[in-house]
Amino acid sequence: MTASDLPPLERLEALEQIRTLKARYCRFIDTKQWQALRGLFSSGARFEGFGSAPDGSDADAFVAGVSSRLAQAVSTHHCHTPEIVLLTPTRARGVWAMQDHLQWPHAIVLRELPDATGFVGSGHYEEEYVREEGQWKMAFLRLSRLRIDPLPAGTAFPAGGAGRAPDARWLDPAS
Repeated sequence: MTASDLPPLERLEALEQIRTLKARYCRFIDTKQWQALRGLFSSGARFEGFGSAPDGSDADAFVAGVSSRLAQAVSTHHCHTPEIVLLTPTRARGVWAMQDHLQWPHAIVLRELPDATGFVGSGHYEEEYVREEGQWKMAFLRLSRLRIDPLPAGTAFPAGGAGRAPDARWLDPAS
């Protein structure tokens, strides 16, 4: 069965579930919900282009790397204008325009940004998704940055650090 054999409503549902998956990815990183973030990835997920984990890393290495790198940082991730293609009823690919803003309370040591306290980056995510046990999961993520603008030393760190995270129960229909 190909993706084009799916009824239109099922195709739309799959696309919406993938969009929701990506929204959770951004929110879980920014609110430092590392266990929930790990749950978004397939068992064989692989990563490329991330400063927090070497190319080819699995999901456990990626989450360990990003949680360590962003432990003291305030981050905001925004993903826009998804282009998603269903390849089969259980496999899809997508490209998302992205922008992230990462700032640490002190100067950081990144080879590409000496003496910066963070950066604003823009680029794209290229992703592959698989449907496992009735749920869409991320199976491959590649981050390609088109631009990185450093936040120079002396840039004010947000008062109160990361602020208030959204209530984890907010989207729970039972609450």
